[in-house]
Amino acid sequence: MPYKQFEEYNIEATEEITSQFKNIIKDLGEDTSRDGLIKTPERAAKAMQFLTQGYNQDAAKVLKSAMFKESYNDMVIVKDIELYSLCEHHILPFFGKAHIAYIPNGHIVGLSKLPRIVDIFARRLQVQERLTHQILDCINDTLKPQGVAVVIEASHMCMMMRGVQKQNSVTTTSGFRGQFEKIETRNEFLKLISEKLS
Repeated sequence: MPYKQFEEYNIEATEEITSQFKNIIKDLGEDTSRDGLIKTPERAAKAMQFLTQGYNQDAAKVLKSAMFKESYNDMVIVKDIELYSLCEHHILPFFGKAHIAYIPNGHIVGLSKLPRIVDIFARRLQVQERLTHQILDCINDTLKPQGVAVVIEASHMCMMMRGVQKQNSVTTTSGFRGQFEKIETRNEFLKLISEKLS
């Protein structure tokens, strides 16, 4: 279930994007007047606005809305956060999981906010490398923890259904700040996210 229903369609933008999608479908050789395609341009326009809603959201503001003073100073991990994004090179989906850890420095954050910021940055035209660092830097700059770590594992449709067509490939990216730049802390995090709970 998404954390909220998207209801912020811009009428003028929807009409313009609908017109563009209609032209694209027509240029591909399809008949936009046939039953199955009559409403497709509008549906595609709304889908694209939903999938790029992150441009209109402030991830730092979301984190700040749920920061609490707390003396806890051990590692906090939220792993297996599902993510869906669009590759900016071909506007095809990539999807997978994000794993986030931070070590508090006087403040903790509501756990639901970490998946929220993953969504905010993923709901943009992206490359996985940038997405990883945007999540990492937002947590680091806003929460100012002792350390933060982000690992993303994703499959890219631009590699799976076109181009090299490698269906089983998975891309892993990572970023570390503060205490996680120490090999011992980093290894502890990597071990914990790779373990399956019994």
